[in-house]
Amino acid sequence: MKKNKNLARPLGSKEMDELDLAVKVDAVTMVFNMASQQLNSLKEFFIAFARRELFFKEFIALDTVSFEVHKGDVYGIVGTNGSGKSTMLKIVAGVLEPTKGACSINGNIAPLIELGAGFDMELSARENIYLNGALLGYRKSYIDEHFEEIVDFAEVREFLDLPMKNYSSGMIARVAFSVATVIVPDILIVDEALSVGDMFFQEKCEKRIGELIEKHNTTVLFVSHSIEQVERVCEKAIWIEKGHLRMNGTVEEVCAAYRSMRE
Repeated sequence: MKKNKNLARPLGSKEMDELDLAVKVDAVTMVFNMASQQLNSLKEFFIAFARRELFFKEFIALDTVSFEVHKGDVYGIVGTNGSGKSTMLKIVAGVLEPTKGACSINGNIAPLIELGAGFDMELSARENIYLNGALLGYRKSYIDEHFEEIVDFAEVREFLDLPMKNYSSGMIARVAFSVATVIVPDILIVDEALSVGDMFFQEKCEKRIGELIEKHNTTVLFVSHSIEQVERVCEKAIWIEKGHLRMNGTVEEVCAAYRSMRE
């Protein structure tokens, strides 16, 4: 799946280097405010607010993280649970605005971040294909043209008119991945979306990602709890630990260092 290319890039002008960037994350910090006390009802909330007893504590999900992803790069993001991997991808996808710093994107994005995001579970899969496609910016005529391809790839034809609330998480992932990749995105963001599918569909998705990489030079940001899957799919990787960028390098170097930390 990986492209056989030299990871070292020739030196060029700053302007050419900027044009070659797909994603630039510049000193990004993300802070969430969390309630420091448990309130069980709106009444308790308003009483605490009126008495000025409502306190919040800051949780720093990301702390001054910087990295660059060039067009055509296939980047894995590794780290323990709660280290900020998914938060980073949501910032890249434009779902979250960083508290400090900046994230610039060059190209269109197909995000596979939250399982079922963009779906109405009361609607059928047929209806949700059009709904999710519209949210991703596809025209109805484009979905009409590629509808059979989407359904065939997702392998849900016999359940097409059932409400998606009756789907398993794996079936939802099939539909989400199929809709997101029916168009050729400049940047594909995958966050654990493949972990819920069966082994055969994971292989099918990895093959589709490989085709996007090889044929269309799609840039990929990939998060998975499976280090083996990251090593199969990616060329490079970053390691985020407790909100800090700990390492940035080849996938072999980063995954080896991450494994040694966990042993």
